[in-house]
Amino acid sequence: MPGWLPRAMVMALALYGCFQLGSWAFYQLIGLLTNVLIAFFLALAIEPAVSRMAGRGMRRGLATFLVFLAVLVAAVGFVLLLGSMLAGQIVDMVEEFPKYLDSVINWVNQTFRTELSRVEVQDSLLHSDWLQKYVQNSATGVLDVSTTVLGGLFRLLMIFLFSFYFAADGPRLRRALCSVLPPSRQTEVLRAWEIAVDKTGGYIYSRGLMALISGAAHYVLLLALGVPYAPALAVWVGLVSQFIPTIGTYLAGALPMLIAFTVNPWYALWVLGFVVVYQQFENYVLQPKLTSKTVDIHPAVAFGSVVAGTALMGAVGALIAIPAVATLQAFLGAYVKRYDVTDDPRVQGGRLSRRGEPVPSRIRRALRARGGDDAGPAGGSR
Repeated sequence: MPGWLPRAMVMALALYGCFQLGSWAFYQLIGLLTNVLIAFFLALAIEPAVSRMAGRGMRRGLATFLVFLAVLVAAVGFVLLLGSMLAGQIVDMVEEFPKYLDSVINWVNQTFRTELSRVEVQDSLLHSDWLQKYVQNSATGVLDVSTTVLGGLFRLLMIFLFSFYFAADGPRLRRALCSVLPPSRQTEVLRAWEIAVDKTGGYIYSRGLMALISGAAHYVLLLALGVPYAPALAVWVGLVSQFIPTIGTYLAGALPMLIAFTVNPWYALWVLGFVVVYQQFENYVLQPKLTSKTVDIHPAVAFGSVVAGTALMGAVGALIAIPAVATLQAFLGAYVKRYDVTDDPRVQGGRLSRRGEPVPSRIRRALRARGGDDAGPAGGSR
C-alpha cells in the first residue's frame, strides 16, 4: 500500500464529515438565516429615514426607535381597524343568516317543488356527523394554532430586533466589515451598500405609492356601491395587493367581494370586474412608469425574480426578490463595459436583404434613381 493512501483516506473521511456537519448546521439554522436576511432588507428600507433624522442632529438609536414606533403604530392600528370591521361584519352575517337560509330554501322549494323547512335543515345540520367531527378536530387543533401564533410572534420580534441593530449600528457595521478588507475592496463594498439602500428604498416607495393609488381607487368604488367599511377595505386592498407578491391581488379582492355580497350579490360581481380591470391598468401602465424611476428593472425580469424567489425561499423570497435583483443589476452595471450599437436595421427589428444591403437603403436608392430618370428627359426638352 502506498504511504500516502492512508493519509488521503483519512483526509477524505474528514472532509466528508465536515461537509455533513456543515449541511446539518445549515439546515438547523436556515430559519435564523432567513430572519436575518429579512431584517437586513427591512433595515435597508428604513435606512434613508434614519440617516435623514440622524443628519439633523438626532441620535441614530433614537431615530431608529422613532421610525420603528411609527411603523408599529400604523400596523397595530390597521390590524385593530380590520379586526373590528371583520368582527362587526361576522356578527351581522350571523344575525342575517336565518334570512339568507330562508331565501335559499324558498328558491329550492320553488325550483325543485320540494317542501323543505328551515327547522328541518337546521336540525339536520346540527346533528350531522361531519359537523361533530369538525368541532372535535377544531377543539384538538386549538393548541396547534396557539403554538403557531406564538411562534410567529417570536419570529416577528426577532426580525424587528435584528433590523433595529442593523439600522441603528449601520455605520459601525460598515466599519467592522471594511476593516477586514483592503482599501480597493472597501470602496466596492460601500458602493454596493449604497446601491442596496437606494434600490430597497425605491422599491418600498414605489409600492407605497401604488398602494395609495389602489386604495383610493377602490375606496371610490366601494363608496359608490354603498359597501360598509369602505375606508378599512380600501386600506386592506392597497396594502395586501402591493406588499404580498403573486397572490396579494386575489387575497385583497376576496374580502371586499365578500362584504359586497352581503349587501347585494351583484355588487360582488362589480367589485370583481373592477379588481380585474384595475390590475391590468396597474400591470401595464402604472407599475412600469413607477418602477422605472425607482427600481429600474424590466417587468419580465421582475416577474422572473419573484418566481425564482418563491421557489427558493417561499413568500419571503418573493418579497425581497425584486430589490435584491435590482441591487445586483445596478452593481454589475457599474462594472460591465458597454459599446456603441452598430447602425444595423436588425437592431430596430428590420432585416437585411439577400445581397447584404439593408432593405430601406435599397428602397431609397431605387426612388432616387427613378426620380433622376424622370427629371432627365424633362431637362433635355428644355
